[in-house]
Amino acid sequence: MASSNKHKSISYAKWGYIFILPFFIAYGLFQLWPMFQTIRDSFYSKMTVGLIEYPEEFVGFDNYVDLFKEGEIFTYFGNTFIIWIIGFIPQIFISLLLAAWFTDLRLKIKAQGFFKVVIYLPNILMAAAVSMLFFAIFSDIGPINDVYKSITGSESPYQFFAHITSTRVIIAIINFIMWYGNTTILLMAAIMGVDPSLYEASEIDGATPSQTFWQITIPSIRPILIYVLVTSLIGGVQMYDIPQIITNGEGSPTRSSMTVVMYLNRQISVGKNYGKAGTISVVLFIVAAVLSLAVAAFNSKDQLAERKAAKLKKKKMKGALKI
Repeated sequence: MASSNKHKSISYAKWGYIFILPFFIAYGLFQLWPMFQTIRDSFYSKMTVGLIEYPEEFVGFDNYVDLFKEGEIFTYFGNTFIIWIIGFIPQIFISLLLAAWFTDLRLKIKAQGFFKVVIYLPNILMAAAVSMLFFAIFSDIGPINDVYKSITGSESPYQFFAHITSTRVIIAIINFIMWYGNTTILLMAAIMGVDPSLYEASEIDGATPSQTFWQITIPSIRPILIYVLVTSLIGGVQMYDIPQIITNGEGSPTRSSMTVVMYLNRQISVGKNYGKAGTISVVLFIVAAVLSLAVAAFNSKDQLAERKAAKLKKKKMKGALKI
């Protein structure tokens, strides 16, 4: 009887592996294989000029040396991080504020379902559609310029896309509008998972709402905050579609809005330099991985320090009780 049950369990386990096999096959074909192929291309000189396709040639680390010698990659990384920071700072603050409001039972906000849908709706829209909408709104003949001319009395429009700061801010605003809803939903779920007894204890102790928020809510949802930071950072480093459409792929003015992925795309679509494009991809992957690991390590270090402090506090309390 025991052997029969064991045989059945092994048989059922086999079907579990069969069901997850398609995922690993698809992942290997569409994720791992292209990644390894990209890493391989970064060590080869592989380009096409016009209709002439030059034979690939192994060049070792020459592509990496040339990339860092040119120095353009540093400028484009700087552009990418500046635009990401401009959009992320208001995103995290407003998302935290909305999440705190919607999870606070004392406020008794009505029609929460409607507001949640409205907040999350931009996240499911196409970035191309939202970018084109903002391009039309801030264009020389758009409604923003109509308001500007009526207020200032100027006959000439303000060219938003001819100035570095305004172009970067518009791109950051679009990123903010598209992603703050997703961040709000994540933070709401995190806050709703906090132990209610902590809030009850703080209320009994006479803590103010702001004290409760900063002393209980924020420490309790820190893992989700770290997750939001890491995913947003990775998404920010890979920023492409919005600045590509807003600046027509030029990163204007003076390439101040050119992101790293836009630079990578130009190597493929304009320069046909597949070796250099592979090199940029590898560098981008390394930077995103290092930043993510650094944030995770910082969080782990803080958690370890908190655990040590908690253990020390317990020891002190035990010592006091013995006395």
